[in-house]
Amino acid sequence: MNRRRSAFPQRLTLLGLLALTLIVIPAATAQTFTVLHTFSGPDGANPGAGLTLDRAGNLYGTTKYGGNTGGSCPPLGCGSVFKLAHAGSGWVLSPLYKFDAGAGDGTEPQARAVFGPDGTLYGTASCCSGGTVYNLRPPANRCSSTSCPWTETILLHFDFFNGGIPIGDLSFYAGDIYGTTPLGGHNLGCGRLGGCGEVFVLTPSGNSWTENVIFGFFGSLGESPNSGVILDAAGNVYGTVPEDSDQAFGLVFQLTPAGSSWNFSTAYHFQNTTDGRQPWGGLIFDDAGNLYGTTTYGGANSGGTVFQLTPSGGGWTFNLIYALPGGNGSHGPEAKLARDSAGNLYGTTVKDGAYGYGTVFKLTPTDGGWMYTSLHDFTGGSDGANPYGAIALDAKGNLYGTTLIGGNMNSNCQAGSCGVVFEITQ
Repeated sequence: MNRRRSAFPQRLTLLGLLALTLIVIPAATAQTFTVLHTFSGPDGANPGAGLTLDRAGNLYGTTKYGGNTGGSCPPLGCGSVFKLAHAGSGWVLSPLYKFDAGAGDGTEPQARAVFGPDGTLYGTASCCSGGTVYNLRPPANRCSSTSCPWTETILLHFDFFNGGIPIGDLSFYAGDIYGTTPLGGHNLGCGRLGGCGEVFVLTPSGNSWTENVIFGFFGSLGESPNSGVILDAAGNVYGTVPEDSDQAFGLVFQLTPAGSSWNFSTAYHFQNTTDGRQPWGGLIFDDAGNLYGTTTYGGANSGGTVFQLTPSGGGWTFNLIYALPGGNGSHGPEAKLARDSAGNLYGTTVKDGAYGYGTVFKLTPTDGGWMYTSLHDFTGGSDGANPYGAIALDAKGNLYGTTLIGGNMNSNCQAGSCGVVFEITQ
């Protein structure tokens, strides 16, 4: 099951309109850390999933809580989808959609909202009654206000038997939508309601979508896929599961289409030695077809690892890129990496670093190895804490991300704060 984000106590109250907070923390090297927005509740709370960039450099994200409160919503709110756009020398937040459990559109989005081939946003809401897959479209007519709600369409309702609690990013291939859920999959032998998780595909059918479960997890083949999947040019599907019944150390899997079915294979099974354990984050490709990912725990320093899988003779060869430093709780990455055109890798860790509130790090390829740089160590104060989400990179090499908590003190938010959106310039 999802252990990533615990239930948040207390109730959000209105604390005013949107506030743009700019906090600059100089680093030891050339990069500069800036808080672009501090959440307060009505504008959203606890953004744990990272951000999506459009071609104009605007940022899009989700908050697990905040937005609508009362009615059928949890005490902390149903969650929201937001946009951050440049405004002069700063940024302005616009709420695109606030979820409403009473409307049946789900609550608590824990995955990014990502752009589909049609240029609109797609994502998942993880609660309640199993969760949903949704689509958001901008207003048909140009809107001059900063508050112009987008139109939501529900593509799929989960019910714990056809999947449940989706928290990973969606992917697109040949007009279809692919994703994962940590519940469902129909393999009831795993002892969980509806199964131990699945990979699903949504296929357009007229004005609706049809779901097919292409694989249900169980036992030694893994349990509870959380992070979504990626696809190669041939339509093969790749992902991670953090648990399995054999060793409980997790694995990387591949699904290959075979007529009307799919063949499952294990690309790598973690051993909890120097390779690490429990790959909660997803995968990315480089231009040569190599896979890159992270483990949340284990490795030489108990802070998780960064790894590469290289195609080799019909299988995959594991290469350890770096054992992350760990310390201060040793809770490493739970998000996929980002990669720039020079081959540098960027990631986040959740609860380690100099102050125990997580880090943003960079790995630079060197002759015979990789050089590690900490770009920011979160203090748990106004700069935020616990960056669960992936880093987004713009064309200039600037980094953008979110923290689940931290920011301005607010007694109505988890741990006294609702999270922030940040930028790191290099």
